Amino acid sequence: MDAIEERKVYRLVLTGGPCGGKTTGQSRLCTFFENLGWKVFRVPETATILLSGGIKFADLVADEVYKFQENLLRTMIQIENTYFELGRTSNKNCLIICDRGFMDASAYISKEKWDRMMRSNNWNPVELRDNRYNQIIHMVSAANGAEEFYATEEHSCRSEGVTLARDLDYKAASAWIGHPYFDVIDNSTDFENKVNRMIECVCQKLGIDIGDRLSITSRKVKFLVSGPMPADSAFPAFQDFEVVHHYLQCAGPRVQARLRKRGQNGRWSYIHTIRRPQQHGQSIEVRTQLSHRDYLNMLTQQDDAHFTIFKKRRCFLVNNQYFQMDIYKEPSHPRCKGLILLETYTSLTGDRLKNILPKFLNIVKEVTGQPDYSMFNLSLREDWNNTKKFCYSLHDQDDGDVKTNGHTQKMINGKA
Repeated sequence: MDAIEERKVYRLVLTGGPCGGKTTGQSRLCTFFENLGWKVFRVPETATILLSGGIKFADLVADEVYKFQENLLRTMIQIENTYFELGRTSNKNCLIICDRGFMDASAYISKEKWDRMMRSNNWNPVELRDNRYNQIIHMVSAANGAEEFYATEEHSCRSEGVTLARDLDYKAASAWIGHPYFDVIDNSTDFENKVNRMIECVCQKLGIDIGDRLSITSRKVKFLVSGPMPADSAFPAFQDFEVVHHYLQCAGPRVQARLRKRGQNGRWSYIHTIRRPQQHGQSIEVRTQLSHRDYLNMLTQQDDAHFTIFKKRRCFLVNNQYFQMDIYKEPSHPRCKGLILLETYTSLTGDRLKNILPKFLNIVKEVTGQPDYSMFNLSLREDWNNTKKFCYSLHDQDDGDVKTNGHTQKMINGKA
């Protein structure tokens, strides 16, 4: 593979409600990655460009609002494409920070008009949400959890009161529900740590070891959910996806590789993930977006020791927290029958964590880090009592015999 192929071009959308720290966060993120030797492009917010020319959104009639949003999106796509093309030809790793993205516009128009706009322009929202950008980060408005810091005086385009700001914040976050790498940065810490959590979140997705340069506070937590599933009406706005995972053959015992196909309505995105142990007690996941052709080529490396995993994934937002719920489907090992797992990223612990969990789900217990609930182990064809492939932890440095559930197994350091 030559040097050009190895370079990274990472397309990030930084969005959020009014007074959420988006501007400061963008500046800090830019400095951080430039110090790592990356080229950083900052795509300006299209709405701000257009509104600065004298357009007053509140003065527009319904038809004008529709045409304004339509032209805004056409302009946004062209502006972004300019930066994306520059990123592809850069001789360095390149981070492209988009000040809001395509789906943000859906927060300001009715669903009926949005669907009509998509049809008339032959735009596919799945393609423009899931495949256009590598990651979405929503910075929650100070009006939602840090009200004493909410202000409008220093922003020429901001005039929202606290109540309206909260509503706009929720709508902006809801617009991105369903993106495979969508992170919500709330106000559960002070502003400095809020920005650090945002930078950390980008580094985690890119597989960059940040060491002790940032105060690490966020972690992935996983919960076991008991069925039956509540009715759809019990959920807030959600997106459902079909997800298929294939584990691939790996050269070493401490490395895991898998393919993921994820889609809606016959439209799919493809991701290759490699997990390996890293310093500072964290495992690193490096994700690469694939074309359909590359996905099919890599499928030839499928590991026959694992079942293909089929899930329905439901994504939704509750209490400023983004959740993904995986409902395992047939065909799979009997151990997966009826299995429902809920995941989120958060800096909260204890009772504060319990208070943000969805009340309409029957959450049995937290299973974060428990190997019995890792997808790698769940997908194993062999019974756990009779296999040497069961994985415990990526972080231990030595293989060894471990007794668990009444049987002895060889430790292969891995956790999915």
